Formats: sequence, structure tokens, C-alpha cells
Amino acid sequence: MPHAELYRSGGLHLTIIGMAPKRSKQLQSRPYPANLIDMNPPPIPHPHFPTARTRREFLFQAGGGLGGIALAWLLQRDARAAAPSANPLSPKPSHFAPRAKSIIFMFMVGGPSQLDLFDPKPELEKWRGKPLPESVGRPMSQFTKGNEALLPSSRVFKRHGQSGMWLSDLMPQLAGCVDDLCYLNSCWCTSTIHASAMYELHSGRTLMGYPSLGSWVGYGLGSVNDNLPAYCVLPQPEGVPEGGAPCWGAGFLPAVYQGTLFRKGANPILNLKPPEGVGPEEQRRTFDLVHKLNERNLDPADTELKARVASYELAFRMQQHAPEAVDLARETAKTREAYGLNLKETADFGTRLLLSRRLVERGVRFVQVYSGGGPIVTQWDAHDDINRNHEKMCSHVDQPIAALLHDLKQRGLLDETLVVWCSEFGRMPSSQGGKGRDHNPHGYTMWLAGGGVKGGQAIGTTDEFGLKAIDKRISVNDFHATILHLLGLDHLRLTFRHDGRDERLTDVAGVVVREALA
Repeated sequence: MPHAELYRSGGLHLTIIGMAPKRSKQLQSRPYPANLIDMNPPPIPHPHFPTARTRREFLFQAGGGLGGIALAWLLQRDARAAAPSANPLSPKPSHFAPRAKSIIFMFMVGGPSQLDLFDPKPELEKWRGKPLPESVGRPMSQFTKGNEALLPSSRVFKRHGQSGMWLSDLMPQLAGCVDDLCYLNSCWCTSTIHASAMYELHSGRTLMGYPSLGSWVGYGLGSVNDNLPAYCVLPQPEGVPEGGAPCWGAGFLPAVYQGTLFRKGANPILNLKPPEGVGPEEQRRTFDLVHKLNERNLDPADTELKARVASYELAFRMQQHAPEAVDLARETAKTREAYGLNLKETADFGTRLLLSRRLVERGVRFVQVYSGGGPIVTQWDAHDDINRNHEKMCSHVDQPIAALLHDLKQRGLLDETLVVWCSEFGRMPSSQGGKGRDHNPHGYTMWLAGGGVKGGQAIGTTDEFGLKAIDKRISVNDFHATILHLLGLDHLRLTFRHDGRDERLTDVAGVVVREALA
């Protein structure tokens, strides 16, 4: 029967599984020492395994194929361990000259209504109270069947700026910035369900487990700031969106590229402050010891551990630099007032947008800011009353967004910062319950500003009812391809090998919306 025997040669102990050799009675009765480390028993002869002086020599003697493979693996592992660990977030060259260096990505959770904000449809008034014509079809959504009465917008639309861009009375402050905005009026996606549509907008797929846009950007470009995260996420204090953490997760990319959550309050990053009684010198010595231990035991293939090590090292540096970055008291009273920090309805979102500006100013690559999350009363999900919902949600974001655009322009940062306003889908032209609107993935509006974008224009159109995108249709893949292009990344070349396939953010689709480029 197979058994294990211990061979000792030159201080090397090897356990070999094999067939038991025949032994003499004298040998079988000889007791083994209790401690093989401190004592030297006589070697046991074995016809198939000559004495080996080293582990590598033993592997070669065990068989050329096995020994060669094992030795190659050992040498490769030792070489990787001896080499200095490279920072996965170090700056990387773009594929071509970028138009933008960083992104402030504003996500409106729940689905704002394009019909009541950016895309007026006077034709709806003629069909008030009637269902869509049969020629259009009966588009079903999550809670409606497509035969409901059409609901014209009650908002007042006006043209603004030199470009004459349409905007409703829900966004009076943003009206002064329309010449910097590029409306994408013909966006569409594939899901009417919040979570799956959020995954699609964030990662290009309707399933969780794929890298988010911010993670792809960090993977492709790295970070220009060693003391702050490359990818920061600022959620609604009441809670995160339905999609949860996968919306800023790294998926199959190394975990170091996932987003870092910033929370409400004076200390947005948890556990950043050292414990009481721990001074900087003690903290430094502890960090150096942990760093040495990690370097000795780190498996290059263990991306989770590498991400944890990198996060600890970053956290140590952030203890010195992050407090200054998140200290809004350093801003002037005029700036804080412009962002609405002195008003109850705008204080929260204004605080997060002002913090976003401070972060990109210090080299943070990607900042993701949510309006809405948690309970449905804090979202843009206007199933019951479109006017009541949007009046509340717009009052939270209108002034801060306008302040952000003015502030970036005044500081010379708008040209290199891409500002994105987006959501998982839009709203239906028909009514739900008389005053609300259901989800519409067929045609809705998102917009871009700054960062190489040609402002003062609307790209694409929807039909006369505001239901479906019909001209220059822009898919989520197209949307992502355009954002990457503005950062100097070719979405076809930004790939990662996963399960034998070169994966990319845009999967097998995506065309850059070149009309949006300045």
C-alpha cells in the first residue's frame, strides 16, 4: 500500500508518497527519533530515489518532465518575489492625446424624465388622455402595459443661451450653463428594471460582476496622485442605489481598481484617523514592518491581497493628505454659498460636488456622485407624481451643478474635467396612476460638459411622443466608448484577459459619438 516516508538530505526534509519497500526485521524494529529536526537518523536506502542535496536536484531526479516543470515554476516565483512590487495605480500612457484628465460622474438614481427636463414634446398635448397610436405599438414597462393615457408635461420650457437649448423651469440655475452642455437626446438601454439597468450604465452589462466604468479608467490610466484614491464614490447619505456596490466594483479586474466610498460628515473616509496615543513615529515603524512582511509573503497572483496591501499603503499616505483634501472650511464663504451649503435642500449635494471639485483638483481620476439612493422618497423614481418628485429632486441638484460648472470654468479646470449627467433610463410619455410616469429605456436624455465636449448642442432625437430614439441612436456602449475616447483611451484596445477572452467595457459593440467632440 502507498505510504509516506521522510527522507533527509543536507537539512532538507521531503515527504514522498510511494510503495513501501521491504525492510529487514532489524530495520523495521529500529525506533524513529521523536525529533527529526535535532537528531540525525541513518538514511533509509531506496532504489528509486538517490540522495539529493537540494530541492531542485531532487525534482530533477524525480523525472525530467516533472522536475523541469517544477523548477521553472520555482524559479519564476522566486524571481517575482525578488523583484520590487510595481504600483498598479501608477500613471499609464493613454492610447492617444486625451481631451480630459478626470471625470465627475453624476448619476441620478431612479430615472429622471427627459420629457419634463430637456426634451419638450408639444405633440403630447394633442393626444392628452388617449393611448399611443396603434402604429407606435404598446410598449410595456415595469408597471404599465402600454395602453395607458398619454400625459403631456406641465412644465414651462424655454430656449436659453446663445445656442437656444431647451430647458424646463425645473432647472433655472442650470439654464445659465446650457452653452457648455451637450445633450444626448437619443440614448437607449435594454432593461426596464432599476438594478439591471444600473449595471448596464455602470459596467456595460445588465448582470453584476463586470468592472465599472471608473474601474476601467483606473486600470487604463492609473492615478496621478499617490496620496488619494484614483476612484472615489460619494453616495446619497440615505443609502446606495438598488444596484449597490457592483456599480463601483472592479469585477474581474484586480480589486485595487474598485471605487473608494466617501461618507457624509467631517471624516468621509472611515478609520483614517490613528488610534489615540499612537504617534507618527510609531505608526511609521508599524507600517514598515507590515510592508516587509507583506513583501515576503505576497503571491503575485493574489490580486485581493495585493489590493489590500495597496489600500493599507494608500491609507497611510492619506492620513497626512486626505484631511486637507476633504476640509471644505478652506473654501471661501462665497464658494460655499454658491454651492448651496447654507441651504437645507442643497447642502448635501452641494457638499459632495464641492468635494468632487477639490478631489479632481488634486489629481483624482474618477469621482462618482449619486443623487438619490436608499428609500424611494429620496430617488428620481416618479411613479406617483412626476411634478412633486422632480420639483424636490431638482431643488437638491440644480444650484450645486450650476455652481460646479461655473467653478470649474473659473479655475481653468472645465477644459480638462469631463462632467457627466446620467441615469439608468428615462420616463414614459404615458401616465401611471394619472400623475406619474413609468420607466422608459427606449429614448431618453443624458448630457456631457467640459473635457473636450462641444457644448451648446443636442445630438439625436426621439419620436414626437418622446418614447423612442429615432435619429443618431446612442447605446450605452456608444456612451462608454465616447467617454473613454475623451480620456485618450480606445475602447477597442482597452482589454483584460479573463476566462480565455479579451474582455472590454463595450463588449463587442460601441461607436464614439464624434458629434459630441469639440
